[in-house]
Amino acid sequence: MAELWRGGICESLHAGHAVVVDAGGQVVAAWGNPEAVIYPRSSCKMIQALPLLESGAADAAGLSARQLALSCASHNGAAIHSEAVTAWLANLGLGEADLRCGPQEPNDIPARNALIRAEEAPCQIHNNCSGKHSGFLTLNRHLGGGADYTEVDHPVQAAVRAAFEEVTGEAVRGWGVDGCSAPNFATSLRGLARAMAGFAAAREGTGLRAGAQARLVQAMMAHPEMVAGETRACTELMRACAGRAAVKTGAEAVFVAILPQRGLGIALKVLDGNSRASEAAITHLLVKYGALEADHPMAKKWGNPEIRSRRGILAGELRVAPGFGS
Repeated sequence: MAELWRGGICESLHAGHAVVVDAGGQVVAAWGNPEAVIYPRSSCKMIQALPLLESGAADAAGLSARQLALSCASHNGAAIHSEAVTAWLANLGLGEADLRCGPQEPNDIPARNALIRAEEAPCQIHNNCSGKHSGFLTLNRHLGGGADYTEVDHPVQAAVRAAFEEVTGEAVRGWGVDGCSAPNFATSLRGLARAMAGFAAAREGTGLRAGAQARLVQAMMAHPEMVAGETRACTELMRACAGRAAVKTGAEAVFVAILPQRGLGIALKVLDGNSRASEAAITHLLVKYGALEADHPMAKKWGNPEIRSRRGILAGELRVAPGFGS
């Protein structure tokens, strides 16, 4: 799917799978094996947020579009993220101790440096999944479940699993513990793309599920800074697509895209888990399917990035492999 070139020699190769599915669930294009079973990791947070809306919990709590975007986020732990999570929990009458995602050092440099200067340890609010977990807590309060909402048999996760199987069109192929301690359900790459196509085709006013899907997509595209953060691919690519796509990365080089204007869903997985390749691959497909202009600076930054030495000397480039996306 992608190649790293340095000094005229192909230094590294990144193999993987990708599939594009239309609103009818049909495969439009595929590279590699679309039936490969994967963990979607954080790329499926929009699916995990569906019960939050469909149950009525989001509206009962008065959640804003910005908070809905945060429920789908793998954020940097910047001030805009930690402050939003803190306020969200406070509005529920809850606090950091009610989260079950675990502490994480912020990826945002100013936030990290502020903790160091204050000699404070990072907490669960800084966890990149704390927005998703705030959504879980909101749903849990609505359902009246126990405190340990990340247990696979908890009502919150049972609702997530049911939504996951419905939108992928597949029975769960197994599950593993994600980095944030929540269950992550396995599916085929085609199933994941089918789910994204469902989000792409969804419109408000056409049913409970479609309304929830459309609201989440619109929230992500309206507030890309909440979904990831400055310098991150998800945020910069959604800004560049200007309402033509919602995109979401997942750990171990999974990436998905939702293209509402085309009614298409895209899912890909790079086998070695390297995100530089998944970022290049999804960017290439965004260009191919008309969501991103080929000459946009973000198409170059993420789809064909330069490799430079520590002194800034041009040393090579990452390229999409010949034949991928054609």
